[in-house]
Amino acid sequence: MRRFHVAAVLALAAALWGPASAGAQEIKIGEINSYSGLPAFTEPYRKGWQLAIDEVNAAGGVNGQKLVVISKDDGGKPADAVTAANELVSSEGVTILAGTFFSNIGLAVSDFAKQKKVFFMAAEPLTDAVTWTNGNRYTFRLRPSNYMQAAMLAEEAAKLPAKRWATVAPNYEYGQSAVAVFKQLLSAKRPDIEWVNEQWPPQGKIDAGAVVQALAASKPEAILNVTFGADLVKFVREGNTRGLFDDRSVVSFLTGEPEYLDPLKDETPEGWIVTGYPWYAIKSPAHDAFLKAYQAKYSDYPRLGSIVGYTTMKSIAAILAKAGSADPDKMIAAAEGIGVDSPFGPITFRKIDHQSTLGAFVGKTTVEDGKGVMTGFEYRDGAQYLPTDAEVAKLRPAE
Repeated sequence: MRRFHVAAVLALAAALWGPASAGAQEIKIGEINSYSGLPAFTEPYRKGWQLAIDEVNAAGGVNGQKLVVISKDDGGKPADAVTAANELVSSEGVTILAGTFFSNIGLAVSDFAKQKKVFFMAAEPLTDAVTWTNGNRYTFRLRPSNYMQAAMLAEEAAKLPAKRWATVAPNYEYGQSAVAVFKQLLSAKRPDIEWVNEQWPPQGKIDAGAVVQALAASKPEAILNVTFGADLVKFVREGNTRGLFDDRSVVSFLTGEPEYLDPLKDETPEGWIVTGYPWYAIKSPAHDAFLKAYQAKYSDYPRLGSIVGYTTMKSIAAILAKAGSADPDKMIAAAEGIGVDSPFGPITFRKIDHQSTLGAFVGKTTVEDGKGVMTGFEYRDGAQYLPTDAEVAKLRPAE
């Protein structure tokens, strides 16, 4: 299928639609996220999408129309997110929804989009249900899913000699989904694996001492960690104190992202296999351009949230330009199979499940100059870590 990229699409739209008139209308995007619930990720995310909107509007907007974002905080609650979505659509006149962080919130807004027939670009929620079991034609997802990141990590975990594995993950949709798919993929590669313990602390309320004690008691040879944010800091600190990570391999979702690595500082454990974002060492023209623009605007370094926010709005702009309209059906047709340029390189939104092929960096944690960083990392193209179309067809409901 032919791939359309941002620059070409915007140029085509400008040629077809001509210059903006004095009375050009705005295209309103309703953005919802857990700003008060997880500011470490969502504040850089906000900066990322603001930079993208500024760039798009400075170049003349899309189809001669300025993009305007109306943003709301969902407080980390699915019901509040749905209320916000309803207000944005019914009172603020938005034609597109975007954002969400927590997986249960992403699913709630996705269901709202389906019921109200509104285009929704899910930026961050990672549960596979967003594009598969609960997928719908109105919802697209940017970030690499649990399945994709689990497949990347399982590829490395399978090389370890460890046979006895334990897991720790927050007890809600994201954590449950991540553990289930990692266990499935690693067990398929290594039938000799034995799963000896599972710990399910409530999100944001981990009792790290009890969790570490329970994990140690099961004598695992390796641990899968899915905790993040403040829970991760508590888990690492307690694990370091009690020697949980001594002579044990740890595989960890997201820990290499600056949002979660930076707070650990010199407490960062050595040698964890992680997904993340080593912004300080990526060398490519696309990332160099993004980094330069981001630092010029904010005098700060980007986090993974910055990449997600930026690419979310750039993707929406490209879809609008190709569709020539904010009509949801036209946007869906335009989005299926579209190619978009991201700071990580070209990505595609797949027609079969509306999942983007944005990838992730996989490497190991270490400490340099008193800071946690990723080392020995490699970018993994998301397109290489997705199941076949035939497999996806069995997972996604027919519409």
